[in-house]
Amino acid sequence: MAISLVRNSYGKSRVRLVKVRRAEGRHELTDIDVDIELEGDFDDAYTQGDNGKVLPTDTMKNTVYALAKGHPVEPIEDFGVLLAEHFLGKGHARRARVAIAEKVWSRIDAGGAPHRHAFLRAGGERRTAEITAAAGELAIESGVADLLVLKTTGSAFSGFPRDPYTTLKETDDRILSTLMVARWRTATRDEAPTRTWESARRALLETFAEQHSLSVQHTIHALGSAVLEACPAVDEVSLSLPNKHCLLVDLSPFGLSNDNEIFVPVDEPHGLIHATMKRGG
Repeated sequence: MAISLVRNSYGKSRVRLVKVRRAEGRHELTDIDVDIELEGDFDDAYTQGDNGKVLPTDTMKNTVYALAKGHPVEPIEDFGVLLAEHFLGKGHARRARVAIAEKVWSRIDAGGAPHRHAFLRAGGERRTAEITAAAGELAIESGVADLLVLKTTGSAFSGFPRDPYTTLKETDDRILSTLMVARWRTATRDEAPTRTWESARRALLETFAEQHSLSVQHTIHALGSAVLEACPAVDEVSLSLPNKHCLLVDLSPFGLSNDNEIFVPVDEPHGLIHATMKRGG
């Protein structure tokens, strides 16, 4: 029986790195996870057990630390390009993909001012970057993940079709909560990816807060539009919004009314809405 190895890749995942830059009187902190994936001339390792072309994944891990020592790790897009181009130069690799997720830390306020070397991480939000390098090709995708937001009003859902299995009631006032994931691409390499990330994040948060949402679909379109308007460098943006439901509790069995005050949060099942938007028609 003929068997073909159609596609293969290998790499190292969840390489954890914390880097502290000790400037005079003030420390800067970067906390990232790095994933590395290589595609190339590695068929013999799979079919023959010949490891002659396989760079050890332990070497990949060590490379992250060594390059982080000699180079800046921020912005993460630039560090990702550095890693991808390094591994692409390893002879047998034809394509290198590097994905970096940065945990977002902020300074603790102490004595009325941000502390010089103490930090707080309030949630699971991450700044993300994914870099793919091949011969004559470099693609960079930046974004934000697990940005948990909630507003207690300014959200509705009505006018939807009904069938024999529909039990959902229409509402013009509900809690809207979601765990935003947004990714964007630029037409050319962005010279200021951190400024773009900050502008995109601000646009996402302000639009979520201020828009009167008629559905999560309505909101996701407004969010994508806001990113494209706020960030001239961005050419395309993709968003994923799970609807983190907060369901109104029926208090009538206890002789009590519930005027949009008492809810139960429900993680599963949840709605999941995706959209990709780009400039132009």
